[in-house]
Amino acid sequence: MFKKGIIRRITISTLALLIFLITYLFPTKIETNEFKQTLTYNDVQTSAIYLINEENLVSRVNVMIKNEDTLNKIKEIIKILTKNSQESNYLPTHFSNLIPEGTTINDISLDDGLLKIDFSQEFLNTTKDEERKLIEALVYSVTEIPTVKNVLIFIEGKQLTELPFSKEKLPTILDKNFGINKIYEIDSLKDTKKTTIYYGSKTEDVFYYVPITYVSNTDQEKVEIIIEKLKSSPLYESKLISYLNANAEITDYQIKENEIKLSFNKYLLDDFENSSVIEEVQYTIYLSLRDTYNIESVEFNIENEDKNVNLVINSLE
Repeated sequence: MFKKGIIRRITISTLALLIFLITYLFPTKIETNEFKQTLTYNDVQTSAIYLINEENLVSRVNVMIKNEDTLNKIKEIIKILTKNSQESNYLPTHFSNLIPEGTTINDISLDDGLLKIDFSQEFLNTTKDEERKLIEALVYSVTEIPTVKNVLIFIEGKQLTELPFSKEKLPTILDKNFGINKIYEIDSLKDTKKTTIYYGSKTEDVFYYVPITYVSNTDQEKVEIIIEKLKSSPLYESKLISYLNANAEITDYQIKENEIKLSFNKYLLDDFENSSVIEEVQYTIYLSLRDTYNIESVEFNIENEDKNVNLVINSLE
C-alpha cells in the first residue's frame, strides 16, 4: 500500500515536470491584435409633442430629442412632425404626424417668447380634415418649450391668416388659447369660455395625454369646470381615462399670477394604492390648469384625518 502511494506520487511529479519542459522548450507564439473601441453617448432628452392617435385626436406624447439649443430643438420637433421625414421614422407606434411631406423651414426666429416660422409652400398641402389639427399640433408642440409663448406662422414670407379649406380666420398670434380637439357646449356664440381638460389614454404599453378644449357659456370658474369634468365620464368613454375619484371635492383654491393653490378633501387620493395612479390624477389636473390659466405650477393640499399632504408640480418632464 505504501509502495503504491510512492509510485503514484512519482508518476504525478514526472507528468508535471514533462508538461513544464514542453511548455518552456517549445513555446507557442500567439499573435494578438489590440482592439480599442470608443463609445460615444449622446445626451438624449425627451420632449412632449402632439401627434394624432388612432381615434384622430391630437395627443401629447413624449419623444426623444437630441438637440439642447432652443432653435435647433424646435427645428428637430418640426421635422418629427413632418410626414415621411427621416426624423419621423421614430414616432411611437399607433401615432401619426400632420405637417405635409416635403415641408421645409425657410426662416425661424425666437425673440422674447415670440416664435416666427416661415414654411415652404408645401405646408399648405394638407387636407380639409387635418388643416385645423395641423395648427393645433404645431402650436401645442412648440409651446411646450418654456421659452416659447406665442407663434407666428408664415408661408413663403406671407403670414398665414386663415385655414386653406375652411377659410377659418386664425388669430394674429397663436398660442394654446387657440384650443385643441374642440367640443362645443354652447347655447350662444356670446360670452363663450374655453377650458382645456387633459385626460389619460393608453395604447399597448404607452400612456399619454389627450387634451380636449370645451367651449361653453357657463359662468362657473374654470378650475371648478376642470375638476367636475375629470370626475365625470369622458366623452370618449372607452378610450379616455380619468382616475379622479367622484367624491373628490375642492375645499378651497387660490389663483395667483404663475401658480394655483388647490385644497382637496381626502378623496383626491382615496383608495389609490398605486402611486403611479396618484401621479396621473395630479398630472391631468396640472396640465389642465397649466394650459387653461397659463400658469407654471400647481400646489396640492390634501386634507386628511391623520395629516395634511402637500404636493407641488411645476413640470411633467
